[in-house]
Amino acid sequence: MKVIRPKRKIKMGEIDYGIFYSVALLLTIGIVMVYSASSYYAMYIDHDSMAYLKKQLISAVVGVIAMAVAMSFDYHKIKKYTVPIMIGCVPLLLAVFLFADTKGAQRWIKIGGFSLQPSEIAKYVVVIFLAMSLELKGEGVKKFTTGIVPYLTVSGFYAALVLSQKNLSIASVIMIVTFIVLFAAGGKLKHLFGIVAPVLVAAAAFFAMSADYRRARLLNFINPWNDAAGNGYQLIQSFYALGAGGITGLGLGQSRQKTLYMPEPHNDFIFSIIGEELGLIGCICIITLFVIFIWRGINVAMKARDTYGTLLAVGITSVIAVQSLINIAVVTGSMPVTGVPLPFISYGGSALVINMAAVGVLLNISRQIEGKEEIRKV
Repeated sequence: MKVIRPKRKIKMGEIDYGIFYSVALLLTIGIVMVYSASSYYAMYIDHDSMAYLKKQLISAVVGVIAMAVAMSFDYHKIKKYTVPIMIGCVPLLLAVFLFADTKGAQRWIKIGGFSLQPSEIAKYVVVIFLAMSLELKGEGVKKFTTGIVPYLTVSGFYAALVLSQKNLSIASVIMIVTFIVLFAAGGKLKHLFGIVAPVLVAAAAFFAMSADYRRARLLNFINPWNDAAGNGYQLIQSFYALGAGGITGLGLGQSRQKTLYMPEPHNDFIFSIIGEELGLIGCICIITLFVIFIWRGINVAMKARDTYGTLLAVGITSVIAVQSLINIAVVTGSMPVTGVPLPFISYGGSALVINMAAVGVLLNISRQIEGKEEIRKV
């Protein structure tokens, strides 16, 4: 006679407050700075200085709700929905081509006043796939042909769809995060750094030089003053903003570059407005909050109750870390200009909601760290 044992209920402990408070502060600063950076631009374009603030506030509320929901149920339930989510993401990535482009790029699904950027979803779709599949793969990840190539192929498929939208930056984020998760899963260093890394660098260089506008950005990064009124304009304005801010900044709301000098200052280059208004001190505070988030995210990954939780935490933390690093590097002229928003701070509804939901999953994983200790004692 078969004995049916009741499933053991997973104990849910407290969340990681380091992650929670760092994200809460970044979100609050983001809302304030979106209003400060966009007020003049919004008044000129929409005749309402609070136009972007209102939209960002709505997105923030929805994002907080999404985070609360994501942290309330057992994250292992995501496993059974992984394949449907992966399949559902593909038509969303293709649907963007049914809508009019924005500045030559087709990245958004726009219906009425609502817009969705499917590439933001694709980043996390790849993460949940990698976490689920690599847990099953186990030590098999140490084999290159069957343990590395299949994952690069799947991630490359989603990255290619994103790249077709003229979004090399997010496609690069997907592949970089894939590399990090494979490393965390136990992939051999000779495979990752001897083969995968050089191939990814070569691919990024090829695509960066394959399009005229990308090649122009790359060349202007070396000396933006060669085309100060064209491709180098935005980066130069960023330098002016950061330089004017000095150590302590000009004061909240006192930016000069946001008065139609910096194109759409509330988006990808909002960090330069932060530097202008809050100075080096403000910039260091923002960077410190991201460092705390990354540190606590890694800590959660190391203490997760299982491999799935570890890889999921690594992937979510890596997405936020890579994007924040790229954005700050671009704004400070440390790498060529590319369109990557600063998580939790840059204006953008779908990106904010999806990032907050992902943080909810990360907090969910952190709630089950105590359960891991219980299992070890049994």
